[in-house]
Amino acid sequence: MLSLAMALGVTACSNDYTVAYLYMTTAKTLPHGLINGYQVDYQSGSLLPLADSPIDAGGRDTVGLVVAPNNLFLYTVNNFDSDVVEFAIGTDGKLYPQHTYNITGSLPTAAAIDAAGKFLYVAFTYQNTTTGAELYTPANPGPGGVTIFPINSDNTLGAPSTVNVGRNPVGIATSAVGNFVYVIEQDSAVTANLLGFSENATTGALTPLAGVTINPGNVPSTGFATGVSPSGILGDRTASHLYITDQTANQVASYSVGTSGRPTPIAGGTAQTEAGPMGMAFDLSGKYLYVVNYTANTIDGFTLGSSGQPVRSTVAASVQTGTGPTCVTVTGAPSNANPSHGIYLYTSNALSNNITGEQLNPQDGSLDQIQGTPFSGSGLPSCAVTVPAFPLR
Repeated sequence: MLSLAMALGVTACSNDYTVAYLYMTTAKTLPHGLINGYQVDYQSGSLLPLADSPIDAGGRDTVGLVVAPNNLFLYTVNNFDSDVVEFAIGTDGKLYPQHTYNITGSLPTAAAIDAAGKFLYVAFTYQNTTTGAELYTPANPGPGGVTIFPINSDNTLGAPSTVNVGRNPVGIATSAVGNFVYVIEQDSAVTANLLGFSENATTGALTPLAGVTINPGNVPSTGFATGVSPSGILGDRTASHLYITDQTANQVASYSVGTSGRPTPIAGGTAQTEAGPMGMAFDLSGKYLYVVNYTANTIDGFTLGSSGQPVRSTVAASVQTGTGPTCVTVTGAPSNANPSHGIYLYTSNALSNNITGEQLNPQDGSLDQIQGTPFSGSGLPSCAVTVPAFPLR
Protein backbone atom coordinates (compact mmCIF):
# COMPACT_ATOMS: atom_id res chain seq x y z
CA MET A 1 0.00 0.00 0.00
CA LEU A 2 2.84 2.36 0.84
CA SER A 3 4.56 1.73 -2.47
CA LEU A 4 1.28 2.33 -4.34
CA ALA A 5 0.71 5.60 -2.53
CA MET A 6 4.24 6.72 -3.32
CA ALA A 7 3.83 5.78 -6.99
CA LEU A 8 0.63 7.76 -7.31
CA GLY A 9 1.86 10.69 -5.26
CA VAL A 10 -1.10 10.20 -2.89
CA THR A 11 -1.06 10.93 0.82
CA ALA A 12 -3.77 11.10 3.45
CA CYS A 13 -3.98 14.84 2.84
CA SER A 14 -3.63 15.07 -0.93
CA ASN A 15 -4.94 13.54 -4.12
CA ASP A 16 -2.81 15.68 -6.45
CA TYR A 17 -1.27 13.47 -9.13
CA THR A 18 -1.29 12.75 -12.83
CA VAL A 19 -4.22 10.47 -13.61
CA ALA A 20 -3.58 10.10 -17.34
CA TYR A 21 -1.70 11.35 -20.34
CA LEU A 22 -3.38 12.93 -23.35
CA TYR A 23 -1.87 12.79 -26.83
CA MET A 24 -3.12 14.93 -29.72
CA THR A 25 -1.94 14.58 -33.31
CA THR A 26 -1.81 17.36 -35.89
CA ALA A 27 -2.33 17.20 -39.63
CA LYS A 28 0.69 19.28 -40.67
CA THR A 29 2.31 18.26 -43.94
CA LEU A 30 5.68 20.02 -43.70
CA PRO A 31 7.95 18.83 -42.43
CA HIS A 32 5.88 16.32 -40.40
CA GLY A 33 2.80 16.10 -38.23
CA LEU A 34 3.23 16.60 -34.50
CA ILE A 35 2.09 14.95 -31.29
CA ASN A 36 1.22 17.21 -28.38
CA GLY A 37 1.54 15.40 -25.04
CA TYR A 38 -0.03 16.47 -21.74
CA GLN A 39 -0.33 15.33 -18.14
CA VAL A 40 -3.95 15.19 -16.89
CA ASP A 41 -4.22 16.48 -13.34
CA TYR A 42 -6.33 14.18 -11.16
CA GLN A 43 -7.82 16.90 -8.99
CA SER A 44 -8.72 19.49 -11.64
CA GLY A 45 -8.48 17.90 -15.09
CA SER A 46 -6.10 20.65 -16.19
CA LEU A 47 -3.58 19.77 -18.88
CA LEU A 48 0.14 20.38 -18.37
CA PRO A 49 2.31 19.96 -21.50
CA LEU A 50 4.99 17.32 -21.21
CA ALA A 51 8.53 18.65 -21.11
CA ASP A 52 9.36 17.51 -24.64
CA SER A 53 5.99 18.38 -26.24
CA PRO A 54 5.35 18.61 -29.13
CA ILE A 55 7.31 15.83 -30.79
CA ASP A 56 7.59 14.65 -34.38
CA ALA A 57 4.77 12.24 -35.30
CA GLY A 58 7.05 10.46 -37.76
CA GLY A 59 5.23 11.38 -40.96
CA ARG A 60 3.26 13.97 -42.88
CA ASP A 61 -0.42 14.72 -42.36
CA THR A 62 -0.94 12.65 -39.21
CA VAL A 63 -4.66 11.89 -39.30
CA GLY A 64 -4.99 9.75 -36.19
CA LEU A 65 -3.52 7.46 -33.60
CA VAL A 66 -4.45 4.27 -31.81
CA VAL A 67 -3.30 2.94 -28.44
CA ALA A 68 -2.42 -0.71 -27.79
CA PRO A 69 -4.69 -2.49 -25.26
CA ASN A 70 -1.77 -2.72 -22.81
CA ASN A 71 -1.50 1.12 -22.87
CA LEU A 72 2.27 0.86 -23.34
CA PHE A 73 2.46 1.67 -27.07
CA LEU A 74 0.67 3.81 -29.61
CA TYR A 75 0.75 4.06 -33.38
CA THR A 76 0.33 7.20 -35.50
CA VAL A 77 -1.34 7.09 -38.93
CA ASN A 78 0.37 9.34 -41.51
CA ASN A 79 -1.76 10.00 -44.56
CA PHE A 80 0.72 11.61 -46.97
CA ASP A 81 3.50 9.13 -46.22
CA SER A 82 1.21 6.07 -46.23
CA ASP A 83 2.75 4.64 -43.10
CA VAL A 84 2.29 4.08 -39.38
CA VAL A 85 4.86 4.83 -36.69
CA GLU A 86 5.19 2.88 -33.45
CA PHE A 87 5.90 4.76 -30.20
CA ALA A 88 6.63 3.37 -26.74
CA ILE A 89 4.94 5.23 -23.86
CA GLY A 90 7.37 5.89 -21.01
CA THR A 91 6.49 5.80 -17.34
CA ASP A 92 6.72 9.60 -17.45
CA GLY A 93 4.29 9.81 -20.36
CA LYS A 94 6.95 10.72 -22.89
CA LEU A 95 6.80 9.02 -26.27
CA TYR A 96 9.77 7.21 -27.75
CA PRO A 97 9.68 6.44 -31.51
CA GLN A 98 10.47 2.81 -32.34
CA HIS A 99 9.76 1.80 -35.93
CA THR A 100 8.05 3.01 -39.11
CA TYR A 101 5.95 0.62 -41.23
CA ASN A 102 4.67 1.17 -44.75
CA ILE A 103 1.06 0.16 -45.40
CA THR A 104 0.06 -1.91 -48.43
CA GLY A 105 -1.90 0.86 -50.16
CA SER A 106 -1.85 4.65 -50.09
CA LEU A 107 -3.43 7.47 -48.08
CA PRO A 108 -4.47 5.77 -44.82
CA THR A 109 -7.44 7.29 -43.02
CA ALA A 110 -7.95 5.39 -39.74
CA ALA A 111 -6.70 2.48 -37.65
CA ALA A 112 -7.95 0.08 -34.97
CA ILE A 113 -6.52 -2.78 -32.90
CA ASP A 114 -8.49 -5.93 -32.11
CA ALA A 115 -9.52 -6.67 -28.53
CA ALA A 116 -6.81 -9.29 -28.07
CA GLY A 117 -4.13 -6.82 -29.11
CA LYS A 118 -2.87 -9.18 -31.82
CA PHE A 119 -3.60 -7.23 -35.03
CA LEU A 120 -3.48 -3.62 -36.20
CA TYR A 121 -5.94 -2.77 -38.99
CA VAL A 122 -5.29 0.34 -41.11
CA ALA A 123 -7.93 1.53 -43.59
CA PHE A 124 -6.52 3.19 -46.70
CA THR A 125 -7.99 5.06 -49.68
CA TYR A 126 -6.32 3.59 -52.77
CA GLN A 127 -4.98 0.21 -53.73
CA ASN A 128 -1.57 0.56 -55.31
CA THR A 129 -2.43 -0.58 -58.83
CA THR A 130 -5.16 -2.02 -60.97
CA THR A 131 -4.70 -5.28 -62.87
CA GLY A 132 -3.25 -3.20 -65.71
CA ALA A 133 -0.72 -1.58 -63.36
CA GLU A 134 -2.49 1.79 -63.69
CA LEU A 135 -2.45 3.81 -60.50
CA TYR A 136 -5.78 4.54 -58.89
CA THR A 137 -6.51 8.26 -58.70
CA PRO A 138 -9.34 10.51 -57.45
CA ALA A 139 -10.74 10.35 -60.99
CA ASN A 140 -10.47 6.57 -61.02
CA PRO A 141 -10.50 5.68 -57.33
CA GLY A 142 -11.27 2.01 -57.44
CA PRO A 143 -11.54 0.14 -54.15
CA GLY A 144 -9.64 0.96 -51.01
CA GLY A 145 -8.37 -1.59 -48.57
CA VAL A 146 -7.29 -2.53 -45.08
CA THR A 147 -3.69 -3.35 -44.23
CA ILE A 148 -3.44 -6.08 -41.59
CA PHE A 149 -0.35 -5.99 -39.37
CA PRO A 150 0.32 -8.79 -36.86
CA ILE A 151 1.38 -7.29 -33.52
CA ASN A 152 4.31 -9.15 -31.98
CA SER A 153 4.74 -9.71 -28.25
CA ASP A 154 7.08 -6.68 -28.07
CA ASN A 155 4.51 -4.57 -29.98
CA THR A 156 6.57 -4.43 -33.17
CA LEU A 157 4.56 -5.14 -36.32
CA GLY A 158 4.94 -8.20 -38.52
CA ALA A 159 4.68 -8.57 -42.29
CA PRO A 160 1.41 -7.00 -43.52
CA SER A 161 -1.35 -8.45 -45.65
CA THR A 162 -4.33 -6.78 -47.34
CA VAL A 163 -8.08 -7.16 -47.63
CA ASN A 164 -10.01 -5.17 -50.22
CA VAL A 165 -12.90 -2.91 -49.26
CA GLY A 166 -15.01 -0.43 -51.22
CA ARG A 167 -14.42 3.11 -52.37
CA ASN A 168 -13.34 5.84 -49.95
CA PRO A 169 -13.10 4.11 -46.55
CA VAL A 170 -12.95 6.72 -43.77
CA GLY A 171 -13.26 4.82 -40.49
CA ILE A 172 -12.65 1.43 -38.89
CA ALA A 173 -13.60 -0.20 -35.59
CA THR A 174 -13.06 -3.59 -33.97
CA SER A 175 -15.45 -5.36 -31.62
CA ALA A 176 -14.66 -5.30 -27.91
CA VAL A 177 -15.80 -8.92 -27.59
CA GLY A 178 -15.53 -11.56 -30.30
CA ASN A 179 -13.71 -11.13 -33.58
CA PHE A 180 -15.34 -8.61 -35.90
CA VAL A 181 -14.09 -5.58 -37.82
CA TYR A 182 -16.26 -2.82 -39.30
CA VAL A 183 -15.39 -0.25 -41.97
CA ILE A 184 -17.38 2.84 -42.94
CA GLU A 185 -17.08 4.40 -46.37
CA GLN A 186 -18.19 7.63 -48.03
CA ASP A 187 -19.21 6.32 -51.44
CA SER A 188 -21.91 8.70 -52.68
CA ALA A 189 -23.20 6.10 -55.13
CA VAL A 190 -24.70 3.96 -52.35
CA THR A 191 -26.30 4.29 -48.93
CA ALA A 192 -25.02 0.93 -47.70
CA ASN A 193 -21.63 2.19 -46.55
CA LEU A 194 -21.11 -0.08 -43.53
CA LEU A 195 -18.98 -3.15 -44.23
CA GLY A 196 -18.58 -5.93 -41.69
CA PHE A 197 -15.96 -8.69 -41.50
CA SER A 198 -15.24 -11.67 -39.29
CA GLU A 199 -11.66 -11.87 -38.05
CA ASN A 200 -9.54 -15.00 -38.03
CA ALA A 201 -8.14 -14.88 -34.49
CA THR A 202 -4.96 -16.69 -35.57
CA THR A 203 -4.03 -14.94 -38.82
CA GLY A 204 -6.01 -11.68 -38.61
CA ALA A 205 -7.53 -12.35 -42.04
CA LEU A 206 -10.92 -10.73 -42.66
CA THR A 207 -13.90 -12.45 -44.32
CA PRO A 208 -16.94 -10.38 -45.39
CA LEU A 209 -20.07 -11.04 -43.35
CA ALA A 210 -23.23 -12.29 -45.04
CA GLY A 211 -24.83 -9.30 -46.72
CA VAL A 212 -21.50 -7.63 -47.64
CA THR A 213 -20.34 -7.60 -51.26
CA ILE A 214 -16.81 -6.39 -52.09
CA ASN A 215 -16.51 -5.53 -55.79
CA PRO A 216 -13.26 -5.05 -57.71
CA GLY A 217 -12.60 -2.05 -59.89
CA ASN A 218 -14.19 1.38 -59.88
CA VAL A 219 -17.67 0.31 -58.78
CA PRO A 220 -19.33 0.48 -55.34
CA SER A 221 -19.15 -2.27 -52.79
CA THR A 222 -22.20 -2.70 -50.59
CA GLY A 223 -22.86 -3.63 -47.01
CA PHE A 224 -25.37 -2.50 -44.40
CA ALA A 225 -27.55 0.59 -44.60
CA THR A 226 -26.10 3.92 -43.51
CA GLY A 227 -26.43 7.51 -44.57
CA VAL A 228 -24.44 8.88 -47.50
CA SER A 229 -21.62 10.39 -45.43
CA PRO A 230 -20.81 8.24 -42.37
CA SER A 231 -18.04 9.95 -40.45
CA GLY A 232 -17.51 8.15 -37.15
CA ILE A 233 -17.94 4.59 -35.90
CA LEU A 234 -17.90 3.23 -32.35
CA GLY A 235 -18.86 -0.06 -30.72
CA ASP A 236 -19.91 -0.47 -27.10
CA ARG A 237 -17.86 -2.49 -24.62
CA THR A 238 -20.20 -5.50 -24.81
CA ALA A 239 -19.99 -5.65 -28.64
CA SER A 240 -23.79 -5.74 -28.74
CA HIS A 241 -24.27 -2.29 -30.27
CA LEU A 242 -22.64 -0.18 -32.95
CA TYR A 243 -23.01 3.58 -33.48
CA ILE A 244 -22.35 5.59 -36.64
CA THR A 245 -22.45 9.36 -37.16
CA ASP A 246 -23.38 10.89 -40.52
CA GLN A 247 -22.17 14.35 -41.56
CA THR A 248 -24.81 14.97 -44.21
CA ALA A 249 -27.85 13.79 -42.27
CA ASN A 250 -26.55 15.23 -38.97
CA GLN A 251 -27.42 12.12 -37.02
CA VAL A 252 -26.11 9.20 -35.00
CA ALA A 253 -27.58 5.82 -35.90
CA SER A 254 -27.53 2.73 -33.71
CA TYR A 255 -27.34 -0.97 -34.58
CA SER A 256 -27.78 -4.13 -32.58
CA VAL A 257 -25.08 -6.73 -33.18
CA GLY A 258 -25.79 -10.44 -32.83
CA THR A 259 -23.39 -13.32 -32.29
CA SER A 260 -22.80 -13.49 -36.05
CA GLY A 261 -21.46 -9.93 -35.99
CA ARG A 262 -24.14 -8.74 -38.39
CA PRO A 263 -25.35 -5.21 -37.50
CA THR A 264 -29.11 -4.56 -37.63
CA PRO A 265 -30.53 -1.01 -37.44
CA ILE A 266 -32.47 -0.47 -34.19
CA ALA A 267 -36.07 0.60 -34.75
CA GLY A 268 -36.30 4.26 -33.79
CA GLY A 269 -32.58 4.19 -33.07
CA THR A 270 -31.52 7.26 -35.03
CA ALA A 271 -31.07 10.55 -33.16
CA GLN A 272 -30.42 14.00 -34.58
CA THR A 273 -27.19 15.77 -33.74
CA GLU A 274 -26.04 19.27 -34.39
CA ALA A 275 -24.20 20.08 -37.61
CA GLY A 276 -21.27 17.95 -38.77
CA PRO A 277 -21.05 15.06 -36.30
CA MET A 278 -17.74 13.21 -36.28
CA GLY A 279 -16.04 11.36 -33.41
CA MET A 280 -17.73 9.65 -30.46
CA ALA A 281 -16.83 8.29 -27.04
CA PHE A 282 -18.56 6.58 -24.13
CA ASP A 283 -18.08 7.49 -20.51
CA LEU A 284 -16.25 4.94 -18.36
CA SER A 285 -19.45 3.13 -17.37
CA GLY A 286 -20.79 2.90 -20.93
CA LYS A 287 -24.02 4.68 -19.91
CA TYR A 288 -23.45 7.96 -21.75
CA LEU A 289 -22.49 8.61 -25.36
CA TYR A 290 -20.85 11.85 -26.50
CA VAL A 291 -20.67 13.10 -30.11
CA VAL A 292 -18.55 16.03 -31.31
CA ASN A 293 -19.95 18.24 -34.07
CA TYR A 294 -17.33 19.77 -36.38
CA THR A 295 -19.55 22.42 -37.91
CA ALA A 296 -21.60 23.34 -34.85
CA ASN A 297 -18.53 23.42 -32.52
CA THR A 298 -20.35 21.43 -29.85
CA ILE A 299 -20.53 18.18 -27.92
CA ASP A 300 -23.91 16.41 -27.92
CA GLY A 301 -24.56 14.14 -24.96
CA PHE A 302 -26.86 11.10 -25.11
CA THR A 303 -28.16 8.52 -22.70
CA LEU A 304 -28.99 5.04 -23.99
CA GLY A 305 -32.51 3.65 -24.20
CA SER A 306 -33.59 0.12 -23.35
CA SER A 307 -32.65 -1.12 -26.83
CA GLY A 308 -29.37 0.78 -26.87
CA GLN A 309 -30.75 3.67 -28.92
CA PRO A 310 -29.29 7.16 -28.26
CA VAL A 311 -31.59 9.59 -26.44
CA ARG A 312 -30.59 13.25 -26.21
CA SER A 313 -29.36 14.10 -22.71
CA THR A 314 -31.35 16.59 -20.66
CA VAL A 315 -28.22 17.81 -18.84
CA ALA A 316 -25.59 17.76 -21.63
CA ALA A 317 -27.66 18.27 -24.77
CA SER A 318 -25.24 20.78 -26.32
CA VAL A 319 -21.90 21.85 -24.80
CA GLN A 320 -19.62 24.37 -26.49
CA THR A 321 -16.16 23.33 -27.72
CA GLY A 322 -13.46 25.07 -29.68
CA THR A 323 -13.78 25.46 -33.44
CA GLY A 324 -13.97 22.30 -35.54
CA PRO A 325 -13.90 19.46 -32.98
CA THR A 326 -12.84 16.15 -34.51
CA CYS A 327 -12.32 13.58 -31.75
CA VAL A 328 -13.50 13.13 -28.18
CA THR A 329 -11.81 11.05 -25.48
CA VAL A 330 -12.67 10.26 -21.85
CA THR A 331 -10.33 9.32 -19.03
CA GLY A 332 -10.86 8.42 -15.39
CA ALA A 333 -9.18 7.89 -12.04
CA PRO A 334 -8.38 4.46 -10.57
CA SER A 335 -11.43 2.70 -9.17
CA ASN A 336 -10.28 3.22 -5.57
CA ALA A 337 -10.06 7.00 -5.97
CA ASN A 338 -12.63 9.61 -5.02
CA PRO A 339 -15.38 9.15 -7.65
CA SER A 340 -16.19 12.85 -7.61
CA HIS A 341 -12.80 13.62 -9.19
CA GLY A 342 -10.73 12.42 -12.08
CA ILE A 343 -13.35 11.72 -14.80
CA TYR A 344 -12.67 14.07 -17.68
CA LEU A 345 -13.64 14.52 -21.33
CA TYR A 346 -11.51 16.26 -23.96
CA THR A 347 -12.02 17.26 -27.60
CA SER A 348 -9.38 18.03 -30.23
CA ASN A 349 -10.37 21.23 -32.08
CA ALA A 350 -8.97 21.35 -35.63
CA LEU A 351 -9.64 24.99 -36.47
CA SER A 352 -8.91 26.70 -33.14
CA ASN A 353 -5.75 24.64 -32.51
CA ASN A 354 -6.62 23.69 -28.96
CA ILE A 355 -8.30 21.20 -26.63
CA THR A 356 -11.58 21.63 -24.78
CA GLY A 357 -11.73 19.99 -21.34
CA GLU A 358 -14.86 19.08 -19.37
CA GLN A 359 -15.38 17.32 -16.04
CA LEU A 360 -17.85 14.46 -16.47
CA ASN A 361 -20.36 13.76 -13.71
CA PRO A 362 -20.78 9.95 -13.57
CA GLN A 363 -24.15 10.30 -11.85
CA ASP A 364 -26.02 12.02 -14.69
CA GLY A 365 -23.54 12.48 -17.55
CA SER A 366 -23.47 16.27 -17.24
CA LEU A 367 -20.35 18.20 -18.25
CA ASP A 368 -18.73 21.12 -16.42
CA GLN A 369 -16.00 23.23 -17.95
CA ILE A 370 -12.52 22.59 -16.55
CA GLN A 371 -10.76 25.68 -15.27
CA GLY A 372 -8.19 26.89 -17.78
CA THR A 373 -9.88 25.36 -20.81
CA PRO A 374 -9.22 25.59 -23.72
CA PHE A 375 -5.67 24.25 -23.60
CA SER A 376 -3.40 25.33 -26.44
CA GLY A 377 -1.96 22.94 -29.00
CA SER A 378 -0.10 22.89 -32.30
CA GLY A 379 -1.79 23.77 -35.58
CA LEU A 380 -4.45 21.60 -37.22
CA PRO A 381 -5.26 19.03 -34.51
CA SER A 382 -6.65 15.85 -36.04
CA CYS A 383 -7.44 13.55 -33.11
CA ALA A 384 -6.72 12.87 -29.44
CA VAL A 385 -6.54 9.88 -27.09
CA THR A 386 -5.97 9.44 -23.37
CA VAL A 387 -3.88 6.76 -21.67
CA PRO A 388 -3.94 5.85 -17.95
CA ALA A 389 -0.85 7.10 -16.17
CA PHE A 390 -0.26 3.82 -14.32
CA PRO A 391 -0.78 0.81 -16.60
CA LEU A 392 0.41 -2.57 -15.39
CA ARG A 393 3.98 -3.15 -16.51
